[in-house]
Amino acid sequence: MNITVLGAGSWGTALSVLLDGKGHTVRTWEFFPEAVEALNRDRENKKMLPGITIPEAILITNDMPEALEAAELVLFVIPTTAVRPTAEKAAPLIEGEPVVVNAGKGIERGTGARISQILEQELPDRFTGHTVTFSGPSHAEEVSRKMPTTIVAASPDHDAAETVQRAFSTETLRVYTNIDQVGVELAGSLKNVIAVAAGVLDGLGFGDNSKGALMTRGLAEISRLGQELGADPLTFAGLSGMGDLITTCISRHSRNRNLGEMIGRGLTLEEALGEMVMVAEGVNTVQSATELAQRHGVEMPITEMMYQILFQGKKADEAVRELMTRDLKPELEHHRG
Repeated sequence: MNITVLGAGSWGTALSVLLDGKGHTVRTWEFFPEAVEALNRDRENKKMLPGITIPEAILITNDMPEALEAAELVLFVIPTTAVRPTAEKAAPLIEGEPVVVNAGKGIERGTGARISQILEQELPDRFTGHTVTFSGPSHAEEVSRKMPTTIVAASPDHDAAETVQRAFSTETLRVYTNIDQVGVELAGSLKNVIAVAAGVLDGLGFGDNSKGALMTRGLAEISRLGQELGADPLTFAGLSGMGDLITTCISRHSRNRNLGEMIGRGLTLEEALGEMVMVAEGVNTVQSATELAQRHGVEMPITEMMYQILFQGKKADEAVRELMTRDLKPELEHHRG
């Protein structure tokens, strides 16, 4: 299968190597020419995925027409802010009807659009309803080292999801299909907000009780927003929901948790971002999730507090105290009254 990977960050690199190992013909496009030069010279992503050799068979280029030539599957693995301009540039170059896959996690500021929605807005009409979202607990560092991992290919087009399932599955990467693309994308995006909050707890020196509570109540508010937007509530108990949330909140690899830990230790957002090599999608998602929750009248107290911590200067310990002293209520909404 001819596969084009748009984006050569840690996840794009890991997936390119995995797909090459399955015998696919892989072309990887990267926006920054200097990064392309370094990747071709070193055959290693020293900045984002050190220690993993990029096979010579993988073409790495800054030329998008070259990258998209004869593509049968096009994989977008880029930050949310770059998805729309990249899709707009790619749209006239994509020939035929390749399977289009989103492997990113985020919600667009202002519009509240999920990445699959952005792709379907910018790509030709023939792709509407047929894009696939690839999401789950899957750190690039572990996938590239062939540690057992499970992930979800979600699409209303079951045939497209099964194509991705077959294309990506290996002895160490097991892919499940799901028709709830809305839930899978929202879960994968919003868990990054809770992961930043988990890092804040770590930075404050809190323990397992605190983090267990945060993850559980975080999943509750993610589910509330998801159901309001048409997602299947069962999705949030699955790999892209609970599975990805747990992984991102506890992992040393999690850039979002790491950012939150720096905030909890007293750094400003600008100082913490200055310490990071890779993009922490949770920062932008805190803003877009807050916008979505307000637009749809959904209560998301943890997300709201993270917005106040990151963008309004609220002290992290004060935010925790406010969350703990909110009005008392039942744990489950249907037990009310």
